[in-house]
Amino acid sequence: MAFKLIINGEETIVDVEPAMPLLWVLRDELGLTGTKFGCGIAACGACTVHVNGVATRTCVLPVEAVDGAEITTIEGLGKNGLHPVQQAWIEHQVPQCGYCQSGMIMSVVSLLDNTGNPTDEELNQAVTNVCRCGTYQKVRAAVDSLKQS
Repeated sequence: MAFKLIINGEETIVDVEPAMPLLWVLRDELGLTGTKFGCGIAACGACTVHVNGVATRTCVLPVEAVDGAEITTIEGLGKNGLHPVQQAWIEHQVPQCGYCQSGMIMSVVSLLDNTGNPTDEELNQAVTNVCRCGTYQKVRAAVDSLKQS
């Protein structure tokens, strides 16, 4: 079945099974491998992208549910140069292995877009991505640096 998606600002038609998770459409069908597979149950957040501006976990999201949607991946976030969150990640040396970072960045961007200056509690509630390396304090420092800007 054919589905229309607007990926990183460009209209794309994909011909896949309706139940195929968006994650696999992005990675396997479109070659956008910045979005990662972590758990397969929408718990870890490695697969987070923006769907119509909302941070969304894609490993269990069927493509039929996002037909016509605007989707931004990590590749689209930095399409015109580094996004301020990506720059803060570099300045605060957030990533260690880096595997979870694309999903974490997408979650933080969504939070900042929707709240501006999130409290620690809002950050804890909105960004529940799992980082096996435990860089949570560096994430908080990066987010705090953006709040002060």
